[in-house]
Amino acid sequence: MFSSALTSLLLLAPLAAMADKRGAAWPWYNANTNLDPNALQSSPGQGVNWLYNWETYRPANTQNFNFIGTQRCMDCSSSPVADLANRVSSGGWNTVFSLNEPDLAGISPTDAAAWYKQYINPLQVQKALPAISSSTNAGQGISWLDSFISACSGCYYDYINLHWYGPNFASFQSYIQNAHNHYPGKKFVITEFALSSGSAQDQANFVNQAKSFLNGADYVAMYSFFAATSTALEQANDPGAATNAPNSALYNSDGSLSVVGQAYKS
Repeated sequence: MFSSALTSLLLLAPLAAMADKRGAAWPWYNANTNLDPNALQSSPGQGVNWLYNWETYRPANTQNFNFIGTQRCMDCSSSPVADLANRVSSGGWNTVFSLNEPDLAGISPTDAAAWYKQYINPLQVQKALPAISSSTNAGQGISWLDSFISACSGCYYDYINLHWYGPNFASFQSYIQNAHNHYPGKKFVITEFALSSGSAQDQANFVNQAKSFLNGADYVAMYSFFAATSTALEQANDPGAATNAPNSALYNSDGSLSVVGQAYKS
């Protein structure tokens, strides 16, 4: 059986003290641009107050945020898994995210479980299980996570990590609620979500609905909309993401907040 981590109160305090659940999904290609993460805060610690970047190195100009590192791959040059424990310790992390959508990457639940036991289990911080997609295909999404859990006896975690892209708020709400019903009593982080079609105003309207729902769901600990970048940067560096979640960028090219970013910040 899976058992939640017996994390100390000292480690729980930083997240418990957060006034808001909102975070920022901050791509690596934002570096050396005019995008300022502080624009998403109404004041230090208010509004967006944590971020991650799919890596284990902290982005520049993020000292006002709780940084959550992500070992998105089993091992990669930008985030060597051999350096993970040291980066957690030296960076003063209180949380770590693991494997980014392994269900879509062809990583077997058994291999992922062995990897998790070796590298994530020993870390003395809060932990999130590998982030799964919302795919309903056999062996993906929730079914992949079920197999991972079965293979990972003796693993410790604090959060189930979900991603979602879809047509409307009703579908999003249903997906999150169904996951909660599937894993009752567990806490969730939603680290990527956006509409898969629509205008920027459609995304902004969706953001307002999603914020209200997620802030009211006591089983959701944190969430981050996709993504805290500009459309131009996304199209240049991750065109697939720009296609899968069009007009969802929180920034304009001049560094100001888009209509979506304004909705997310407010």
